[in-house]
Amino acid sequence: MTPTNDSPAGPLSGKVALISGGASGIGRATARRLRAAGADVIVADLDAETGQSVASELGGRFVRVDVAEPADWDRAVAEAVDSFGGLDIAVLNAGVITGEADVTRFTDEQYRRITGANLDGVILGARAVTPAIERRGGGAVVATASLAGLIAYSPDPIYAATKHAVVGFVRALAPQLQAKNITVNAICPGMVDTPLVGPDARRLAEAANFPLIPVADIAEAVLGRVLGTETGQAWVCQAGREALAYRFAKVPGPRGAAAGRTPPEGLAADEELRRGT
Repeated sequence: MTPTNDSPAGPLSGKVALISGGASGIGRATARRLRAAGADVIVADLDAETGQSVASELGGRFVRVDVAEPADWDRAVAEAVDSFGGLDIAVLNAGVITGEADVTRFTDEQYRRITGANLDGVILGARAVTPAIERRGGGAVVATASLAGLIAYSPDPIYAATKHAVVGFVRALAPQLQAKNITVNAICPGMVDTPLVGPDARRLAEAANFPLIPVADIAEAVLGRVLGTETGQAWVCQAGREALAYRFAKVPGPRGAAAGRTPPEGLAADEELRRGT
């Protein structure tokens, strides 16, 4: 890869990062942080005007991407290869909410939109970026989940379902990507100061003196996962504290004749991998 002439020096110098949902919120903050660390960036988003502006600001490239469309992912990866010679980092960040708490009231359109962005965008994205990152000798994939992917988040149960799925996918994917020298982790923020936080939620947070997390803090957590060696983890991000790997409880084992036997390969909990040790 030939870095751009004005590439900043940093721990990611010579690396190429693709960020979906990179036009605003966590994605934009992450693109800026990775660029400041030295990476060349590909900003992928549906919002062409804002996405192009962010890419231009960072000396990167913009690709209009609907993350639910496999062909768009192929174009985004091709842009990284054509413009910068390859791909080392993917931040699968694009996401939406339904804003509907009542399971009897959300529409088919709302359901397809949120699963397309929040779930397809991670799964199809991982499929598309993995071969390119592997060709570079390894790298990092980071998926934006949510604290709603770890708790019973009743204000938007469909959103919670998609984020739980992202966490499960990342944990299940880690062993096979580790074999390719690629780390994969999920970032699980609480309430972040982004456009997804609606005015009602913002007013409630302010009234309760509950701090919203600055997007720069989440971007810093993403950088930590890109530079770190841990994999297959869900990192809780809360206001005023560093990202912390969530500790999942062990699943109870069988009783009776099967007790104490080794589970079949693929079903055993890989404790060392899960804990990053």
